[in-house]
Amino acid sequence: MVSIIIPVVKINDYIRENVAACGRLDYPNYEVIVLPDANEEQADLPGARIVTTGPGGPSGKRDHGVAVSKGAILAFLDDDAYPSPCWLKAAVKEFEDPAVGAVGGPAVTPPQDSLRQKASGLVYQSWLVGGPYDFRYVPRPRRSLDDQPSVNLLVRRDVFEKAGGFQTKYWPGEDTVLCLRIVHEIKLKLIYDPEVLVYHHRRELFEGHMRQVLAYAEHRGYFCKKFPKTSLRITYFLPSLLLLGTLFGWMGVWVDPGLGVLYGAGILLYLFLAVGNAFSMAGRNLRLAGWVFGGALATQYGYGVYFLKGLFAKNLSEDSQ
Repeated sequence: MVSIIIPVVKINDYIRENVAACGRLDYPNYEVIVLPDANEEQADLPGARIVTTGPGGPSGKRDHGVAVSKGAILAFLDDDAYPSPCWLKAAVKEFEDPAVGAVGGPAVTPPQDSLRQKASGLVYQSWLVGGPYDFRYVPRPRRSLDDQPSVNLLVRRDVFEKAGGFQTKYWPGEDTVLCLRIVHEIKLKLIYDPEVLVYHHRRELFEGHMRQVLAYAEHRGYFCKKFPKTSLRITYFLPSLLLLGTLFGWMGVWVDPGLGVLYGAGILLYLFLAVGNAFSMAGRNLRLAGWVFGGALATQYGYGVYFLKGLFAKNLSEDSQ
């Protein structure tokens, strides 16, 4: 049996869509547990069990959902995501290998998202921004991981309990901590399977998208010190290096005028690559390309600033949700 656990602040259209999609899963044995803050009279979610938790962050809600669940496999979804029909069937197949402790897959932008939501998704999955992590947003070949977002994460119950559950108020980043324990401490595999696919509604550019990016960046910078096994990686430093190069690279002209020419050429090359990236992602849609171009620049520079903020923070509050 699989327990699908979905934290949410209050019942909304996204969670209704999510639960309806769960009802179309090509798998015979599962339960759906939805965890809102409070009981709502109009909470009509056929096929789901609603368990109120009171106000709290996603980590605590998920742990609460596990405590009242029955499944041998725990399947975590965000409220603004919904599964493809083969999601559980593909994931459970991976668990036939006893060395596999957790399974995840891509979280693809739904085709019905708005233009600005689609632009957000394209920014994340572009080579300029997503780079080697584009597999989180589009299906890529099967592989082993040590970090997988909880928007699409399935874990054996006994492994989850051995890892101590989420047991953290970090958000975002609670999934990073759990995956680290599973792979590097318990020594089990975390498998990425492209067929374990969910659809994830993006936050619109720029406000919602940037709030999410900055929160990710600050926690990743802090995690480089606190959880270096999975966060102390050069790819996470690249936006900050771009930021510092842009801000201070021009000072090289004081050493050699030729360095000023090199700096200018570097900036122009980056902008040229950003424009090319935008058009390659958006195709002939000029409006969409414009959003992707602006979103990519804002994402990289914003990430660079907040990554450094987290990196140099003496202590990052665990109550940031």
